[in-house]
Amino acid sequence: MAEKHPTSTSPPSPLYLASSSRYRRELLARLGYPFECEAADLDESRREGESPVALAERLALEKAKVVAARHPEAIVIGSDQVCALGDRCLGKPGSAQGQAAMLAQLSGQTVTFHTAVAVVGMAAGIWHRHRDDTHCRFRELTESEIADYVAREPATDCAAGFKSEGLGITLLSQLSSEDPTALIGLPLIWLAADLRAIYAPRR
Repeated sequence: MAEKHPTSTSPPSPLYLASSSRYRRELLARLGYPFECEAADLDESRREGESPVALAERLALEKAKVVAARHPEAIVIGSDQVCALGDRCLGKPGSAQGQAAMLAQLSGQTVTFHTAVAVVGMAAGIWHRHRDDTHCRFRELTESEIADYVAREPATDCAAGFKSEGLGITLLSQLSSEDPTALIGLPLIWLAADLRAIYAPRR
């Protein structure tokens, strides 16, 4: 699916987002570059002994590499996010019951979202990587607060079962990050600078 911006100028190399995530698609569209979305379709299982940080960084790079191999003249963005409670990786709850159970588990806890991004251009010899770590401290949540949140803002497709860009921000007592968009799925501050460096000299 192509994303276009009415005032954008087409970059000299095609731009691909190696993802089917609507959240990442919406974030990248903010930057104004025309781009295509193409999923890498990888096995995203965690390897034995692999840390949450290593998992996020490996998958971001592998996603970019897979799509870049299909389109060697393109610039490809791969990204992955791992939500970690200590050394445990928390996935997406998948259901309202799972969302409530996950939030109950996170009550009073601090989780870290490791959001990794890789920008790969095979023909151009581009291999850029970055990671943003966002620390979220959940306040003590009551059963009724959790039930009310789940009913009002289903987040079954979000790691940790909440949306910081929505009502989910009220579940936190503290949030620490260099880039608020990283928590949503793509660190735009770094990515915008990287794409400027790649495309601006050629315009």
